[in-house]
Amino acid sequence: MTDKITIYDVAARAGVSISTVSLVLNSPTRVRQATRERVLVAADELGFVPKADAVTRARKGVGRIGVIAPFSSYPSFSRRLGGVLTAIGAEALEVVVFDQPSAASAASPLLSSLPITRRLDGLIIMGVPLEESVVERLRAQRLPTVVIDSPRPRFEAVVTDDEAGGELVARHLLHRGHRRLGYMGEAQRSHAYVSPSESRLAGFRRVVGAGLPDEAVRLVPHDVAQARAATHELLDLADPPTAIFAHDDILAGGVLAAARDRGLAVPDGLAVVGFDDSDLAQALDLTTVRQPFEESGRLALRALLDQMQGSPTARRTTVLDLDLVVRATT
Repeated sequence: MTDKITIYDVAARAGVSISTVSLVLNSPTRVRQATRERVLVAADELGFVPKADAVTRARKGVGRIGVIAPFSSYPSFSRRLGGVLTAIGAEALEVVVFDQPSAASAASPLLSSLPITRRLDGLIIMGVPLEESVVERLRAQRLPTVVIDSPRPRFEAVVTDDEAGGELVARHLLHRGHRRLGYMGEAQRSHAYVSPSESRLAGFRRVVGAGLPDEAVRLVPHDVAQARAATHELLDLADPPTAIFAHDDILAGGVLAAARDRGLAVPDGLAVVGFDDSDLAQALDLTTVRQPFEESGRLALRALLDQMQGSPTARRTTVLDLDLVVRATT
């Protein structure tokens, strides 16, 4: 019986102390990844359920769902969360928000331990790539889960077509007469998954072809200053781009700052396009690709409730449309 498995059994199986097991369950970021994974694998193999969780799992439900996303790094996820909260309406549900600082890495201590350490009826994962071990753990724990923007075949997902967004931007810039183009993308810590930045670049490149040479692509951390410095590198090329597509509005802000440094008029000296249609894009009068953030949150919550209520559903992926919003920077 799984409820007879104790923390001592997990510690013995993993070859660690019970204090280490406790840290993995309660403060996973304080434990090295290799040790943390060994403890979690031992817990999975033994079917361990923390005592408090065993009590709640014996009930019908606890009226609580979790939402995990890189909220502190990407303000756009707050809009998705707003869609979730709007969709809850009169539902008697508490929403617990977990911040995953980076969307650039698949390694997530919090997400790795979340299925067996949090008392939740369901989980929405936004923009956080999933390692296979996490997928297996979520499935084994039978925790209803919906993902946004990081689709996996075994989970229901709500996504935007990032490649189509890149194609939209490419066609727009070609129509404006640009033939030398640049791309300012977000660097990834892992290539075990295809990131939105990589997908947007793929769509952009598919349309512009030779108009985007390798030296005109820069991948930087999600930071305005880094994008600004990398834009200066692009503008120093022998044949500098006349237009730059940025992975999102934050990086586009860095591109615009570099153009200002050079005294380049926008869009005549340099055209700039972002992605997201954030408040920043509106303030900068930035041409950008609009994502239906709130709609993605509403659809994800609806799909999660269907799972929690036992409604049979295929593990489908819902793809949302994107729109190009043309403003002063092109």
